[in-house]
Amino acid sequence: MKKFLSHIIAVMFFYQIPAAQTLRLPDILDTIARAHPSIKMYEAEIRSLDAAASGAQNWMPPEISSGFWMTPYNPNLWMKDGNANTGMGQYMISVSQMFPNRKLNDANEKYMRAISSVELENKESNLNELFALAKSSYNSLIVIQKKLALIDDDDRLLQLMVTNAETRYKNGLGKVSAYYKAKAAQGNLEKKRIILQNEAVQKRITLNTLMNRDRLFNFSIDTNYKMADYADRTFDNTVFYSSRNDLKGLDKSIQLTYLRQEVEKESLRPQFGAQFSHMFGFGGLPEEFTLMATVRIPFANWSSRERKANIESLQWKAAALENQKQTMANQYAGVAYGIQEDIKAIKRQLEILKKDIIPALVRNYQSTLLAYEQNTEELFSLYDAWETLNSTQFEYLDQLQQLFDKKVDLEKLLETK
Repeated sequence: MKKFLSHIIAVMFFYQIPAAQTLRLPDILDTIARAHPSIKMYEAEIRSLDAAASGAQNWMPPEISSGFWMTPYNPNLWMKDGNANTGMGQYMISVSQMFPNRKLNDANEKYMRAISSVELENKESNLNELFALAKSSYNSLIVIQKKLALIDDDDRLLQLMVTNAETRYKNGLGKVSAYYKAKAAQGNLEKKRIILQNEAVQKRITLNTLMNRDRLFNFSIDTNYKMADYADRTFDNTVFYSSRNDLKGLDKSIQLTYLRQEVEKESLRPQFGAQFSHMFGFGGLPEEFTLMATVRIPFANWSSRERKANIESLQWKAAALENQKQTMANQYAGVAYGIQEDIKAIKRQLEILKKDIIPALVRNYQSTLLAYEQNTEELFSLYDAWETLNSTQFEYLDQLQQLFDKKVDLEKLLETK
């Protein structure tokens, strides 16, 4: 009865333990795009720039002045005299206003509203970096899990060897040297397991950090993967012009340069204003006013040198940015073709390992195991066959990791999700 109750309690406890959540890579990338603090920072900066642009259609502030106008220092002269002559001096209130240049304000507004477009491309470039780190960590977890599964299988095989060797040694049918090698191999497997488990924890911490959640949150991954085929892909400059956000950012910077040039050109146009002044006369002096128009002439030779120099400077800056964009695209194309060749080479190696080498080593191990069971082979031969197979299987997984890394490098270069 006690055993039955303990079994029921154990079953109830098992079903109360929540299973680890399974996260797919697309879900992780979506969470990063939504929750990572740096992305929120860029979004806030973009909104800040857009808010600043709303003030582009701005008038110059009016100027109001007040004070005495053409007033004698002698206050006695302010009054009428006995001969009924009016006093001298006035008190003036003046208002002046410069009118906005509508074309200048429009050009400035276009320029200010375009500034945030550069930050938007910077945000996408930063997101691409985060995605690449997430993909690398996720792919590493896939390989780690495959290695841990391989270690579990190898541990079972080694335990069978050790148990069988112990029995044979007791019966005087086996040598002790190979037994100790198998025991040492078990220790090495356990060391590998600890290292891989720690690496898995580190990769989960990285992914949780990227998703801006509890760093120690445990989750499982989807070990199914589909490797995109880049073997026949061509990488000319137009591919990167359309995909890379840093190149799009350079395009936006070039547009900004031309927009800033328009602002400088519009600044050379004349600006108009008006001034109205009202004077209160002293000692019977009649009230008077002044109404004057104001024109600023920035296009005069002595006042336009700076703006004309800025216009020429901006033209050369646009040309420099265009050349920088072409240089970067050329470099990206060269790197992409190099990675493409690496991927082809690794895939060929994996294919040889999977189709030829590993199956042959499996058959070698199986035939040696059969001979060992029939007492026609020593444990040392069996251990040697297992060790060769094991190292080759780990080599295959290491090559798979390299393939994942190259794929991430290429997708990062192409900025594809």
